[in-house]
Amino acid sequence: MRLRIGSRGSQLALWQANHVAERLGRLGHEVAIEVIHTSGDRITHVALAEVGTKGMFTKEIEEALLLARIDLAVHSLKDLPTELSQEFDIAAILDREDPRDALCSKHYASLNQLPEGARVGTSSLRREAQLKVMRPDLAVAPVRGNVDTRLRKLESGEYDALILAYAGLRRLARTELVREIIAVDLICPAAGQGALALEIRAGDGLVRAAVEPLDDPRARSETTCERALLAALGGGCQVPIGASASWHAGSLALEAVVANPAATILLRESVTGTDPMTVGRIAAENLLRRGGRAVLDQVYGREMSVPEQP
Repeated sequence: MRLRIGSRGSQLALWQANHVAERLGRLGHEVAIEVIHTSGDRITHVALAEVGTKGMFTKEIEEALLLARIDLAVHSLKDLPTELSQEFDIAAILDREDPRDALCSKHYASLNQLPEGARVGTSSLRREAQLKVMRPDLAVAPVRGNVDTRLRKLESGEYDALILAYAGLRRLARTELVREIIAVDLICPAAGQGALALEIRAGDGLVRAAVEPLDDPRARSETTCERALLAALGGGCQVPIGASASWHAGSLALEAVVANPAATILLRESVTGTDPMTVGRIAAENLLRRGGRAVLDQVYGREMSVPEQP
């Protein structure tokens, strides 16, 4: 079958698209990649939290999918909203890379070794809030651009350290400045981090049948749990939310974090179970009851008891 993949044009996005194309090629399909530039790729001078990420990295790709210019899209799962439009479906979630964040630095071996006042680059409110709670003495500053651009800024001395997704660094073979893979109980990753999702038109049985062999049940269940928590909290980029689920001895363990942007409140919750959706919803309910609702009210406005989906 001939399949056309839609992808963003960044180095990492193209690695991901080519990785999927290679795997589909091994299944006997003829694959072409179409680069589609998104709003998020064009807005590089403003922190993501300031402009919101609703559709920033997916809108133009989904439009091409809807118009049948492409047959499937390859996304970093963490970029996809928890509730897709009814025209689309996630047909496969590939086996997952390590979802944790990594500290990159030229001179310092760990978060603990960063000196007071060290300049740490990240444009993630989730990372920033957890970092400020742990190390309020650090100077956290925004950084945008692709992985190469960010690492160049680090190497030039603009930052003392960066916090980036370890998965992207591994995929691009740019781990030379990784000094610490940060434990989940220090900085909890984003829901879906490290996972690749294949989005198709709903009802397209031929494409679904072609890509379903790439679906990984473990990655699907873990990310379903994380996204269930995110959906129950209504979290977008304006609220620092972390979620990391993993299977251990037949039980699914979810670590979750909610903080306010000022990093004056940080709530952690651990829940175990066997049903991914249930585990995610219970963790969200516990966080809301313990103070998470006040955090959401603070960010979204008190007239919204449950915020809208991003």
